[in-house]
Amino acid sequence: MTERGISRREFAKSAVAIGGTAALAACLDRGSGTIPRGTDDLSSLPARQHAWDASLATDDAGNHRLSRHHVLLLLDYASDGPPTDADREQVEAALRDLERAYEWSNEGLLFTLGYSPTYFDRFEADVAGVDLPEPMALAPFEDPELDTPDALLHLASDDERAVIAAEEALKGNRDTVNDHEMSATFEGVLREAERRTGFVGAGLPAENQDVDGVPDSEPVPEEAPLFMGFKSGFKENQASEDRVTVDSGPFAGGATQHLSKIRLQLQQWYEQDSRDQRVSKMFCPAHAAEDKVEGVGENLGTDNGAGECPEDVVDSGRREGVVGHAQKMSRVREDGTPTLLRRDFSSTDGGEAGLHFLSLQRSIADFVATKQAMNGTDVANDSAVGQRVNNGILQYMTVTRRGNYLLPPRSLRSLPRANPDT
Repeated sequence: MTERGISRREFAKSAVAIGGTAALAACLDRGSGTIPRGTDDLSSLPARQHAWDASLATDDAGNHRLSRHHVLLLLDYASDGPPTDADREQVEAALRDLERAYEWSNEGLLFTLGYSPTYFDRFEADVAGVDLPEPMALAPFEDPELDTPDALLHLASDDERAVIAAEEALKGNRDTVNDHEMSATFEGVLREAERRTGFVGAGLPAENQDVDGVPDSEPVPEEAPLFMGFKSGFKENQASEDRVTVDSGPFAGGATQHLSKIRLQLQQWYEQDSRDQRVSKMFCPAHAAEDKVEGVGENLGTDNGAGECPEDVVDSGRREGVVGHAQKMSRVREDGTPTLLRRDFSSTDGGEAGLHFLSLQRSIADFVATKQAMNGTDVANDSAVGQRVNNGILQYMTVTRRGNYLLPPRSLRSLPRANPDT
């Protein structure tokens, strides 16, 4: 604990959520240690914007550990019509400054810049080689607002100073980052439409559970990386970066990205459901019956074990009266492997417990198919399981916003044309 009675982790989360020059000044005042510097040899960086895995830390089992602090900036292009070459050069110069300032790693700074269907509507041609549909509601029980900014910037780091300083520099509020002078900013080209923040990692949800949606009993375990109390992101239950990469056309080397903003309501989850019920709904009833999940699930290693749950989910629902989230998700595989790479994180935006569900996939259709499996409509239609009740974790989550984006390869990340080959 610090002299002010607030832990370093709690302060970092609060600073990122608040943002701005005052929060950054406080971070720099209290921060310790150096942040790894980037490189002047930018050709050594990955060609894929979403190539983070090789630069992330791993846990004891070998699962990739996502950076602890995250900022999502929804951005609009400041001018009408297609972007100019000068605007492209300005955005690219600013991003390259960040790469020179910070190491491409969880200890430095990782980021992606993606573009929405709204952005590409300004061009006469359709997006070449990639199906990028408008976002829409994906279940009969949801009514989300649909995000329509032009772009989405995702900043991530284990060090809160990096994400806040990078954000402030891009906005033109800071001349240097990590002792590197910025030669360009986003000023006059990309303007902020909305800001979202979050965190992931053991200790952070527990320290920040005094929000709407979590009981006052402070039930979130200290070792839990997410608000619902269980580990996620098991290596064997994630698509590889290769699997989610667009493999042909002018945007080859890119990926599609889906972002959902989800409100969590965890009163029943923690105060009425038993431990076995939570395990049954997050994983499957067999995991609860056989005590397969210890604590937050670290004992599971690199696989949540959903392959050991009953394969016929509808029949399992008839017998058990409940189906698990992981159990349903195990049905969405191609050649035995998942199609989504999840990089989601918890949030206290707006003073309520939430989840920013961010996924990468080759096609938005892959996300839609996965969401349909998560809906479990077939289980609800043919068993005693409800459309939301006892149907995985659906009853504890409300999707409030949805957005779809294209992450171009790094060479095309700065205000791309709909068809870069023309």
